[in-house]
Amino acid sequence: MIAAVIAAPALQAETLLGRATHVRDGDTIEVQGVAIRLQGVAAPELREKWGRASKEAMQRIVSGQRLRCELTGERTHDRKVGVCFLDDGTDIGAELISQGLARDCPRFSDGRYADVEVTQSRTLPFPGYCRRR
Repeated sequence: MIAAVIAAPALQAETLLGRATHVRDGDTIEVQGVAIRLQGVAAPELREKWGRASKEAMQRIVSGQRLRCELTGERTHDRKVGVCFLDDGTDIGAELISQGLARDCPRFSDGRYADVEVTQSRTLPFPGYCRRR
């Protein structure tokens, strides 16, 4: 008997360098036209309380800055997933969370941002998809 093995394609991690060309909301930016969902960051949707403030804060964080985005190879909707850093090494997701305008999403961050979550962050909506399974 011969067994057939079908291999799933391996995730291709990559690094993207450039400036943010657009901020969709607090946890999704575009770098050189590539949409990036910040891994492990849960920002309020624009229609929710603090949603616009979260987007505006992210705009301030990335404005005029050069970014290095470490992409995981995963995708969600039309976005690639990754963690992005400023030239000085600042993790932009951690920065937004530390300002109280996003939450750590432990299912996808593995708790990476738990230390920087502030009291105000914990008042924001906690999406069900962030709960660990």
